[in-house]
Amino acid sequence: MVFPPDDMKTKYLLVSGGVISGIGKGVIVTAIKIDPYMNIDAGLMNPLEHGECFVLDDGGEVDLDLGNYERYLNITLTREHNITTGKIYQRVIDQERNGDYAGHTVQIVPHLTDELQRWIQRVSKIPVDSTNDRPDVCIIELGGTVGDIESGPFIEALRCLRRRAGPNNFLHCHVSLVPVINDEQKTKPTQAAIKDVRSVGLSPDIIACRCSRKLEKKTIDKLAMWCQVEPEQVIAVQDVLSTYHVPIVLESQGLIQILRDVLRLDALSIPPPLVKSGAEIWKTWKNLTTTQDRAYDTVKICLVGKYTALHDSYLSVRKSLEHASMRCGRKLEITWLDSEQLEPEMEKKSPGAFHEAWSSLCKASGILVPGGFGPRGTEGMVAAAKWARENDVPYLGICLGMQIAVIEFCRNKCGIKDAQSGEMVELAENQVVIHMPEASKTITGAAMRLGLRNTIFQENSGFSKLRALYESEAPQTNGLPAASDATTVATADGEPTAKPSPSLPPIISERHRHRYEVNPKYVASMASEGLDFIGKDESGERMEILELKDHPWFVGVQYHPEYLSRVLRPSMPYLGFVAAAAGCLDEIMDKATGKVNGSGHGMVNGVRSLALD
Repeated sequence: MVFPPDDMKTKYLLVSGGVISGIGKGVIVTAIKIDPYMNIDAGLMNPLEHGECFVLDDGGEVDLDLGNYERYLNITLTREHNITTGKIYQRVIDQERNGDYAGHTVQIVPHLTDELQRWIQRVSKIPVDSTNDRPDVCIIELGGTVGDIESGPFIEALRCLRRRAGPNNFLHCHVSLVPVINDEQKTKPTQAAIKDVRSVGLSPDIIACRCSRKLEKKTIDKLAMWCQVEPEQVIAVQDVLSTYHVPIVLESQGLIQILRDVLRLDALSIPPPLVKSGAEIWKTWKNLTTTQDRAYDTVKICLVGKYTALHDSYLSVRKSLEHASMRCGRKLEITWLDSEQLEPEMEKKSPGAFHEAWSSLCKASGILVPGGFGPRGTEGMVAAAKWARENDVPYLGICLGMQIAVIEFCRNKCGIKDAQSGEMVELAENQVVIHMPEASKTITGAAMRLGLRNTIFQENSGFSKLRALYESEAPQTNGLPAASDATTVATADGEPTAKPSPSLPPIISERHRHRYEVNPKYVASMASEGLDFIGKDESGERMEILELKDHPWFVGVQYHPEYLSRVLRPSMPYLGFVAAAAGCLDEIMDKATGKVNGSGHGMVNGVRSLALD
C-alpha cells in the first residue's frame, strides 16, 4: 500500500499535552482530534465519565473537542476528523481480511502507523468551510498524555509524518502545566514533559504553558534554556476571564508570527476577500469579548438535567447559552440542578436538598431541560416544565426536554393523567412519546436518528417568535453576508439550505440525535388546548418544534441546536430563550429584523443580519 501523491504540500500543526490530559489544548487547535481510547466513537460513552457526545452534520458521534473546533473556527467537520484506536484498528483489520496486505505479517509498525499517516493526509484535504477549498493547514490534537501506552502508535506515526511532510511544513506545539506552589512558578513538570516527548522522537517548536497567572521572565528564560527553545517560543496561556480571551492572549505574545515564520505561511496565496473577511471577524471577536467584560446585568438560567455532576456533559449547551448571553449583553449565571432533587421522593429522602432545589428553580429567570436518556430524574423535569408553563417563566426543551414538555402538557392540560414516554415506561397505555419505527431496539451504536435534518415551519406558525428569529438569519459565506437579494434561509451554522418562495414557510436544517419522538396520535389533542407543533419533518409526521402561543417563551425542539451555535452567530432557540429570560426579547427581535434603524438590515454585535420578507 502506497501513500497518496501530494502535489500541494499540506502544512501540519501538531498539539500534544504532557503532565495531565485536558488542560486546554482544545482551545487552540482544530481540524483533527486523535483519541487513543478503544471505542469506535463517542456515541456509547457515559457523559458523566467522558463529557458530552458531539454530533456532526454527517451523523458522526465524536469527542466534544470537535465541537470546540467548529465553534471557534466556524468550520464543519466530518466523522473522519476524529480518529480513535478502535477506528484505526478496525480499518487495518478489515484491510487484512480483504487481502490488501498480500499475505504479509501485519504489524503495528509499519502497517498501523502508515495507515494513520494516510488517514491524516486524506482527511487534511477535505474542505471544511463555505469556500469549499482544500485547507492549507491541518492542525492535529493528540489526545491523552504523551507517555501513555495507548498513545505509542500515534506518536510514532506523527514522528514519521513530520519527516514525510518536509521542512517548513510541520510544527509541534506541546502544552504543559506550570503550577504555582508557595507563590513560585515551578518549571520541573514541564522540563520532565519535554524530556519525555523528545525520548519518543518528537521535538516541540513551541511550548504553551498553562498557568494561573502570567509567566515571569525568569520562568520563561529557565524553560527556554532547559527545553532547548528560544524565549519567544515559550507561550503563556494564563487563566483569563473566559476562554474567548485565549485567542487574544496568544496573538499578543506573537504566536501568529511564529506560525508564519516556521510554516512559511506568507508564501501561501490567499484571496483578498478571505484576508478581508478574517480581519473583520477578528475585529468583531475582540469587540465582543471586551464588551462582554463590561456587562453588568445578569441572566439566571436553571439547567435541569440528569448529568449535572459533570458540567462537560452539557458543554455545547453551556457554550450556546454563553453565545446568546453575549449577544444580549448579559452576564450568564447557570444553576446546575439535578432533576432528581425536584421529585417527591427527594422530599422524604433529603428534605433540605429538595427545598433548596425548588428554591433555585423558582428564582431562575429561565428554565432549560436538555437532552438525555433513560427514566432517572424525568419526573423532576416534568415538574420543572409545569412550573415554567404555569408561571410564565421562559422554557427551552431540547430533545428529551421537548418530550418532557409534551408529557407535562398532556397530563395537566389535556387530561391524560397517565401520559408517558415509551422510553420511561415501555408498556404505558398512553405513550405520548414513542420509539421511532425505523430505529433499532437491539443495536445501540450509531442506531439513532443522527445528523443534519430538515425541519419545515408549518403554515400555522406565523405567530412564532422562534420562526421570526430564524427568518432573520442571513446566509453567510466565510463570515461575510451573502448578497442582499438572497432568499435562502440559513442553517444555524450560516450555510444556506433550501430556497423557498417568500410566501412559503421557511425550511431550516439542524442536527439530531434521538430514537424517540412525539406520538402523532396526540397532536390534535394538544393543539386543541393551545400547544402548537409549528415545525415538522419533510414527511409531516415527525414533530420537530413546539411553541406555546400565549407565553413569554415556551419552546421545545426535537433537534440539538447547540451543535451549530457559534460565538459570533448564536443558535436561534438559545438566543430567543436567553433574551426572553433577560427581558430583552423584543429588542433582540427588532435588531435581528432591522426595525431598530428602519432599514432591512440590522447590526448585532457588528455582524450584519438580513431581514426576509
